[in-house]
Amino acid sequence: MPTIVEGILLCFATSASVLGVLVNGFILHKTCIDYVRQKCSKIRFILTGLAISRICVLGVLIVDGYLKLFSPHMVASDTHITCVTYLWIIINHISTWFATSLNLFYLLKIANFSHYIFLFLKRRINTMFILLLGCLFISWSISFPQIMKMFNDNTQRRNTSWRLHLLKSEFLINHIGVNLGIFFFFMMTIIICFLIIISIWRHNKQMKLNVSGFNNTEVHVKAMKVLISFIILFILHFIGVFIETLGFFRSGNKLLPALGLAIACIYPCCHSFILILANSQLKQASLRALNQLKCCGKGTDVKTTWQT
Repeated sequence: MPTIVEGILLCFATSASVLGVLVNGFILHKTCIDYVRQKCSKIRFILTGLAISRICVLGVLIVDGYLKLFSPHMVASDTHITCVTYLWIIINHISTWFATSLNLFYLLKIANFSHYIFLFLKRRINTMFILLLGCLFISWSISFPQIMKMFNDNTQRRNTSWRLHLLKSEFLINHIGVNLGIFFFFMMTIIICFLIIISIWRHNKQMKLNVSGFNNTEVHVKAMKVLISFIILFILHFIGVFIETLGFFRSGNKLLPALGLAIACIYPCCHSFILILANSQLKQASLRALNQLKCCGKGTDVKTTWQT
């Protein structure tokens, strides 16, 4: 039985994951409706892929976390470790790729630089996404051999428990190698955030005495908030995954996996919620949905509410 602290952490992680599935499910629902009504756009494609990948990330986190806490004998099997590791690398890299693509989209659409390299990239935004897709495949080509090396080392030492095979130094090296692509996309986001800060500063300097420039600045600041929230939440997410994985190598300690799971589930939920608040169409759709739920609860006619 889990302790009180572990139970609280598990309740928090479960609530965050359920809320994350609902929030990302709402984004997926809205973008799919827009696909039917309007022409497909890059931002809709990115938001759709991001919502689907984050729902999958939350599913893997919760299922694997509960198995580690309540069925450790299943987690210790080679089959489970192999399946979860490959599944996690594929889904987590895809989710981070979509988030990085969204941040790049903000940069190319909002930032204003006169440098010829930036103008060249802005005119070839499709090429940039193709290059990012190539980076995703390169990151997989780096991560998969590292995973195979870990499992090959495991097969050579089957006389002891799997979790005892990896020393702390080996675990750290393997963890960095497997997540090397994640580090690359994260560094790209930091560079994008830095460039938007420069763009805001230059824009404010040019429009200091021009009132009409306020709206553009407001768009810059809104994008800046989304990027900063992504950086902070993603750091927490990576720390949570690291703590959860580290807890697996400490037998009998359920507090670390529960703590890591609770921290890791914050990012897929909260960042998607921030995206809804930052996107005017998603925000209006969410307000209409909440208004509809209120009307259903009060028993009033939903059609009259939508008309008002």
